[in-house]
Amino acid sequence: MKRLTLRVGLYLVAGGILAGCGTMRSYDSELGDSTSKLAAGQVDLALQAHEQKNSSADKDLLYYFEKGEMLRLKKSFVDSRDAWLKADEQIRIWEEDARTDPEKYLKSVGSVLVNDNTRRYDGYDYEKVLLSSFLALDHVSGGDWNAARTEVKKSHEREALILELNAKKYAKVEEEAGKNRKVKTSFSTLKGYPVETLDDPEVVALRNGYQSAFSHYLAGFVYEALGESSLAAAGYRQAIELKPETGILKEGLGGLDTRVSAARRATDTDVLFIVESGLVPARQSMEVSIPIPTSSGPIINRISFPVLRPDRSAYIPPEIVIDSRASVPITPVTSIDAMSRRVLRDDMPGIILRTTVRATTRGVAQAAIGREVGRQFGALGGLLANAASSAANVVVERADERSWRTLPAHLSIGRTRLPAGTHNLSIPTAAGWRSITVTVSGKHAVVPLRMIGNHLYVLHESGAANVQVAAPGAEAKPVPVSAKMTVTAVAARVPASTVTTSTIVSTSTSAVSAPVSVATPPPVPGKLRPETAVSEAPAIPGDSSCSGGRLADRFRCANQTSAVSAPTDQATSPPDSESPSCTGGLAERFRCTKQSGGTI
Repeated sequence: MKRLTLRVGLYLVAGGILAGCGTMRSYDSELGDSTSKLAAGQVDLALQAHEQKNSSADKDLLYYFEKGEMLRLKKSFVDSRDAWLKADEQIRIWEEDARTDPEKYLKSVGSVLVNDNTRRYDGYDYEKVLLSSFLALDHVSGGDWNAARTEVKKSHEREALILELNAKKYAKVEEEAGKNRKVKTSFSTLKGYPVETLDDPEVVALRNGYQSAFSHYLAGFVYEALGESSLAAAGYRQAIELKPETGILKEGLGGLDTRVSAARRATDTDVLFIVESGLVPARQSMEVSIPIPTSSGPIINRISFPVLRPDRSAYIPPEIVIDSRASVPITPVTSIDAMSRRVLRDDMPGIILRTTVRATTRGVAQAAIGREVGRQFGALGGLLANAASSAANVVVERADERSWRTLPAHLSIGRTRLPAGTHNLSIPTAAGWRSITVTVSGKHAVVPLRMIGNHLYVLHESGAANVQVAAPGAEAKPVPVSAKMTVTAVAARVPASTVTTSTIVSTSTSAVSAPVSVATPPPVPGKLRPETAVSEAPAIPGDSSCSGGRLADRFRCANQTSAVSAPTDQATSPPDSESPSCTGGLAERFRCTKQSGGTI
C-alpha cells in the first residue's frame, strides 16, 4: 500500500510537469525564421519556412493570418485574399459562439483550469478588425471596391460585438477576482515585470485595443470612392475621434464636400498612400516567482507571464517625393504596436488570476503529496518528497505567445491628386533612398508600401521594384529588384552611373529583431499640398544654382526655391468624448463607454 501511494504521488507531480511541457510552444521562435527572411526580401523562403512549421492538415487561424500577409508581399493578391478568407471563416466561428451563447463562451475563456496555450486561438481583438481592413486592401488591389465595402462594413460589426463581449468578459474577471481576494491581479505587483511597456502613455491614451484611426479612415476613403458621402463622413469623423489633432484626418472630413464636387469633372486620380512599417512586437514569456501559502509553509512557484516590448527600430518615412519635383507628407495614424500592448494591458488581470490560481492549486497538491510521502516513508520519504517538489518547481507552463506576427508595427498615410499614368516615387528608408514607379488610373487609387528591416515592398499591382540612388562617385549597394523593374532616378539630372540594379534579394541579412541604424534622409523638395495635383507643383529649378553636385544639395536647393505652403486644416477636432462618469472598474468603464461613445 505504501509503495502504491508513493507511486501515485510521484505520478501526480510528474504528470503536472509533463502536462506543462506539452504546452511549452514558443510561437515567436516558430516565426523567427520567416520574419528574418521577410526583412531580407526573401518572401518565397519565408513562405517555405512557414509551410514547414505547419505541416499538419489541420491549419489554425495563425497559419492563414501569416500566409495571407506573405502572399500579399509577393503581390499575389488573389492568393492572399483567399488565405485571409480562410482566416475569416474561423473568426466567424468565434462570432457565432459569442453571439449564440456568450455566457458559455466567456466561461470557457475564463476557466482557471485550462492553460491559455491549449485554448483555440481566436485572434486578438485588433487582429479580427484589421483582418477586414487588409482584406479590403486586397480587394481594392484587384479593382473590386464593392467587395472592399463589404469588408469595411464587417469591421464595423465586429467592433460592436467586441465592445459588447469585452464588457461582459472584464466584468467576469472582476467577479472571479472578488472570489479570490488573496490573488493580486495588477501587473504592477509582479516582481521584475516591465510595467513601463503597458503603462506607456501612448498605450494608456488609446480608447481601446481594437479600434484604429487607420481602419476608419480607410473606410471613409472606400465609401467616398463609391460615392457614399454620408458614410465617408462618418468614417473620417471616427478616425478623428480616435486620433484627434491629426491634420490629414481632419482634412479627410473637412475637404470631403469639395472633393466630391470636384470629382465629377476631375480627370486626375485621388491617391491614398499607405506606408506599413516594421513588425508588431512578439509576445514572449517572462518567468516570475510567486509564493504559494500552504499549511506546511509557503512554496515558491515559478510561472510565466506574457511580455510585449516595443520595437523602436521601425522606420517611418516623413514624406514621398513625386516625380522629383514635390513631396507628399506621410503621417503616422495608427500604432498596431501600441494596440497590441493595450490588449495585453486590459487582459493582464484575467491572465494573472487564471495563472496564479492554477499555480496555487498545483502548489497545494505538491505540499499534500509531500506530507503523505513523509508520513508513510519517514526520512527517505522526506528526501523523495523534497526531490519531487524541486522537480515540480520548474516552469510547467509557458505564457501564451501566439499572435499575428507579420502585421506591421505602424500604419501611416499620405494623400494627394495625381494625373493618371505612371509616376516616379522616391522614398527615404532606413537603408537610404529608394525609387519606384507606380501607375494610377480612375477616380481613386490606393498605393500600399511595406517596410520590413531594410527592405521595401511595393504592394501595388503596377508598382516597379526598388532602386537605390547613391551620390555621384559613391558605390551604390545592390538592392532587391523585380523582373518588371523600370530604372528611374530620383531626380532628373542624376547621372545614369549612380543607379544600380541587381537581382540580389537583400541589402541586409540581419534578423529583423536587431536594431536598424536609421540614417537621416536627404532634404526633399517643397511639400505638396494634399488634394493638389502634382502637375501644379513647381519643378526643380533648372538654373545653375540647382544643378550638379550631390543629390541632397539639389533637393535642398529645390526646397529653398520651390516650397509649397503646408495645408490648412479645415475641420475642427471634436471635443473629448470622455465623460467624468466613465470611471471606476474596467467593466464599469466599458459599460459607460458603450452608452456614451467615450474613451476608456
